[in-house]
Amino acid sequence: MSEQQIIAVVGATGAQGGGLVRAILDDRSGRFAARALTRDPGSARARELAALGAEVVGADLDDEGSLRKAFDGAHGAFVVTNFWEPRTPEEERVRPATAKEREQAGNAARAGQEAGVRHFVWSTLSDTRGYFWPGDGTPSFEGSYKVPHADGKAEADRFFLESGVPTTFLQANVYYEAFRGMFAPRRDETGALVLPLGFGEARVAAQAAEDVGRTALGIFRHGIGMAGRRVNVAGSVLTGAQYAAALSLALGEPVTYRAVSPDMIRAAGFPGAGEVGNMLQYLIAAAPDIAELIDFELLRELNPRLQSFDTWLAAHRDTIPR
Repeated sequence: MSEQQIIAVVGATGAQGGGLVRAILDDRSGRFAARALTRDPGSARARELAALGAEVVGADLDDEGSLRKAFDGAHGAFVVTNFWEPRTPEEERVRPATAKEREQAGNAARAGQEAGVRHFVWSTLSDTRGYFWPGDGTPSFEGSYKVPHADGKAEADRFFLESGVPTTFLQANVYYEAFRGMFAPRRDETGALVLPLGFGEARVAAQAAEDVGRTALGIFRHGIGMAGRRVNVAGSVLTGAQYAAALSLALGEPVTYRAVSPDMIRAAGFPGAGEVGNMLQYLIAAAPDIAELIDFELLRELNPRLQSFDTWLAAHRDTIPR
């Protein structure tokens, strides 16, 4: 067997990075070796990856030097940043999450270029601001951002383009796993299950978290011929009513879709309600454009195990609250 090519995986203990590490370790071809980057190599999740066969290396996205060392000798690098990482109000005041993500992406892009990485897969999102307009009444954040966790990542694309390292831009959509939490069905006042979602009548793309990592592995397999491409990951593109129908079948009782407007969500007053409302308004407005970007033939070529919502539900129905 020829020498394995190392894939350095940022965020290896998270959903996307962890999915890629496991996909590499499960790959029967043995073409790649997984180098799992984490700030805490002694954590339970890091130890679990090491036990599975990954090389676990300490590195911090805020420390460009540590990234350079961790990328040394790697053929490819998967980079993801975590907007939702818990932070104190003081940390957010000093450096907002969007600024943190931009700086971390820049650190990773420069470190990879200096270390000789030959192929980046950067987990990004689309800039949502083209789907809003001045005076539309929607809130802005940190100046001009409408959906900060998406808009900030989109701005960070430039660091990978400027690095000169061949880069594939990977975009995830709604996670199926959200139907265990934020998007879970609920009992109404009569005891019936309802699915209150801000999808309107739009067809919204979604995928399993593990399929993001599996798709990233497929991109590395295809090589730098994928450079410059945007791969939009989805296993299903369904309306809210269709998601409810799938849940009804899986749970064995009716689930009724109940559309909730973005304005209602913004007015709900929970932490982050403004951004969540904006995000759902974007998903509705951009749904036709997002669907057009999804190439299911390519996705199944990259990841033959790509799961539809029905397939995922069949395996995870017992984890859905009811």
